[in-house]
Amino acid sequence: MSPFFVMSLLFGLAFSQTASLCAPSEYIIHVEKRECAYCLAINTTICAGFCMTRDSNGKKLLLKSALSQNVCTYKEMLYQTALIPGCPHHTIPYYSYPVAVSCKCGKCNTDYSDCVHEKVRTNYCTKPQK
Repeated sequence: MSPFFVMSLLFGLAFSQTASLCAPSEYIIHVEKRECAYCLAINTTICAGFCMTRDSNGKKLLLKSALSQNVCTYKEMLYQTALIPGCPHHTIPYYSYPVAVSCKCGKCNTDYSDCVHEKVRTNYCTKPQK
């Protein structure tokens, strides 16, 4: 085999693995309302993983189109609704949440994604789970 073929094969394998790391991942959301007696743990999928980005340190030397900062985001999603148990009659006991069907590396869309890095919030229940 030629060295060019071997290097091309190794590069292709390395790139295909990094490109495939953005994928639906299992995630548990804990949902509770002040008026309701219980907390609900919901199993869903979110988009998570690695996307190739370009370093913006040379931003004065590069065109804006070369400064892509891609994130792992939804390609296809659907919404499901869950019923929170133990809610009084005057409270709406439903909670709608996104389910990732497929993911892609691309620009962050603020219509349905939080594109700002925040400090880590704890995802837990303060009320009993049912």
